[in-house]
Amino acid sequence: MVSRGREGGLSLVSALTAWLTRPLASFHLLLAVFGLLTVFGLVMVLSASSVDSFSRDGTSYSVFVKQLAYVGAGLLLFYGALRMPLRLLRRYSLPLFGVCLLMLALVLSPLGTRLNGAQSWFVVGGVSFQPVEFAKVAFALWGAHVLVTKRGLLTQYRHLLVPVVPAAMLMFALVMLQPDFGSTVTLFIVLIALLWFVGAPLRIFGTLVLGAVTGGVVLGLIADYRAERITSFLDPSADPTGSGYHARQAMFALADGGLFGRGLGQGWSKWQYLPNVHNDFIFAVIGEELGFIGCAVVLSLFGTAAYVGMRIAFRNTDPWIRLVSATLTTWLVGQAAINIGYVVGLLPVTGLPLPLISSGGSSVVTAMLVFGLLANFARHEPEAIAALRSLGPGKVGKLLWLPAPQPYRPPVQRKNPRPPSRPGDRGGRPGGDPRTRGASRAPAPRGQTSRSGRTQTRGGHR
Repeated sequence: MVSRGREGGLSLVSALTAWLTRPLASFHLLLAVFGLLTVFGLVMVLSASSVDSFSRDGTSYSVFVKQLAYVGAGLLLFYGALRMPLRLLRRYSLPLFGVCLLMLALVLSPLGTRLNGAQSWFVVGGVSFQPVEFAKVAFALWGAHVLVTKRGLLTQYRHLLVPVVPAAMLMFALVMLQPDFGSTVTLFIVLIALLWFVGAPLRIFGTLVLGAVTGGVVLGLIADYRAERITSFLDPSADPTGSGYHARQAMFALADGGLFGRGLGQGWSKWQYLPNVHNDFIFAVIGEELGFIGCAVVLSLFGTAAYVGMRIAFRNTDPWIRLVSATLTTWLVGQAAINIGYVVGLLPVTGLPLPLISSGGSSVVTAMLVFGLLANFARHEPEAIAALRSLGPGKVGKLLWLPAPQPYRPPVQRKNPRPPSRPGDRGGRPGGDPRTRGASRAPAPRGQTSRSGRTQTRGGHR
């Protein structure tokens, strides 16, 4: 019996390993994780919001119907991101980032609306959205474009840090003026991921982390409610009915769930015991109603999302796709880790939603947009391009009407025009041919070896 079980396990591992070697394995696995998280999130929003919806609107489905509408809008963005040509996405990353910066500034004006203590919302026709959510994606796209374009000069700090870090600081300032500390944390994650995956020196991260900790302490001392949250995190019994109420009730809900939970829809925390139960603290409802098993399923799904996102990054050859994929994956999974961390008491409460599971329009739409971009990147893996162009779009491609991806090539940098040479000059410059005089060249990046012995990074699929 033991040997049969061992053989069955080995055969399963072998089958999974063989399946992962298929050209479109990343694309199909990402679609599966995306679908499971979306459906699971809708089910949990319906369960967690039913009591609150009935008490306010007389029906148990008001929050769920609104969430369903946001998911529909997110599916449109997912499909658009899946079909969008990547050369256009990279080309217009700067205008997109500029528009997001403008919206972050306008939301602080009378055009913005203050909700839940922060002026970070636009309300148009009864529909509210946060521009900072879309700014995170735009910053990742534009920041990766800048760093990849300057990749031969990144050994110099001024090229590595400017203009990405000053732009990030401007975004931090605009978001903290709202104020929205949680979104500032996620923007910081995007910045750290961009610099980390582009190969920045470790001393830069020490400086950034030290600055972030100093800024967090200063902001905590300025705002009383942030200081109270930190105090409650360090000592949960300091204010159990005030600032520590949310975290305390979340722990009670998780403990009440046990291994298998009380059953879907049977939790007690949503009966006004835990505020924001269908939003920031929905993971507590998962633990209460589905138990440790349900929590493990959620963690497994986000772990799989992290694996697939990094797999897409490492299997692509274009440096811009690699950097954007790794950055977006780090942000998405990092936000999930922060949300779960403060629900279980490992981190102070920051108010960040659980991607694709918590209720909320801007967060779920942006998360679906990110999954659409990652799915597009998965179809641009070299093996996937070869398979789709030689064997056809496949069943999923036919169902979604997806065209075969074109080999992606980043924008070609125009060379400076060569000045006209004077009679008698060899090589166009005084003193002879510059190739024999060690003319200055930008240091080539790490990666591929060129004919002259310098290392270069491949600029795309050929």
